[in-house]
Amino acid sequence: MGYAGRRIFQAVISILGVSTIVFFILHLSGDPVLLMVPQNSTAEDIANLRHSLGLDKPLGIQYILFIKNLLQGNLGYSYVQSQPAMDIVMERVPYTVELALAALVISLAIGITIGMLTAIYRGKWIERMLMPIILIGQSMPAFWTGILLIMLMSVRLHLLPSSGSSGIQSLVLPAITLASLSMATVARMTRSSVIEQLGKDYVKTARSKGVGNARLLIRHILRNAAIPIITIIGLEAANLLGGAVITETIFAWPGLGQLTIQSIAARDFPLVQAIVLLGAGTYIFINLITDLLYGLVDPRIKLGKDVAE
Repeated sequence: MGYAGRRIFQAVISILGVSTIVFFILHLSGDPVLLMVPQNSTAEDIANLRHSLGLDKPLGIQYILFIKNLLQGNLGYSYVQSQPAMDIVMERVPYTVELALAALVISLAIGITIGMLTAIYRGKWIERMLMPIILIGQSMPAFWTGILLIMLMSVRLHLLPSSGSSGIQSLVLPAITLASLSMATVARMTRSSVIEQLGKDYVKTARSKGVGNARLLIRHILRNAAIPIITIIGLEAANLLGGAVITETIFAWPGLGQLTIQSIAARDFPLVQAIVLLGAGTYIFINLITDLLYGLVDPRIKLGKDVAE
């Protein structure tokens, strides 16, 4: 079995493991029927609704049916909206992808630039000026960053909307909020990788020949420092897609994060399971793509059996 085949097999096992954990945690969290029925419902009404949803069966039987339907691509119907769970999730995916891509662009553009500048000008005023930005991005929680941005840009200056998804202006504040932590992580990883390369002999040789900083970075250092940066970008991209729950809730952004909060509050099991499985699959796929990129960036890196040999 080749490298890609083994990784796909591992991905299937991981998704089955995640789906099993999520299934049992959700079903042990409480009875969703009690949240769905009116206050004056009789015991018979509750029993009938529980039977119609299949929740009166033993938990083991429910799990077998869940896995059987999952293997057929059927994630069930939402208890609350009475629509296929995956259809509801897919309606929200474009909003989360749009927000995650905008945040990723911001974090890469600012993070890589700050990381390179603080490495090249280590010990100088540029580093002393930029390092606080990294520390603020890493130390400030996303909910607090979002609230501060709303108070400044929306409430006081009236420059940008504080909520909704009515255009590019609505995207700016949630994208900056979501990108703040990723930007700091990318900047630190870029800085450490570039500093490591700056001590190598080929850099000293290039400098002795009069090669400038810009040419040295673009033509020599960035390529050799790219592996750890690609690794952290892959992890951050997956985190941005799956970790926008707080940001989407603060800015009322109609993506998967907001849907996750709503479905968990309503104990809408099929919907939560669909969201978690989609997130797990996306995370595994992005990590697979990241691994495959290693060989393209640095041909010396071999994947699979060649590594052991």
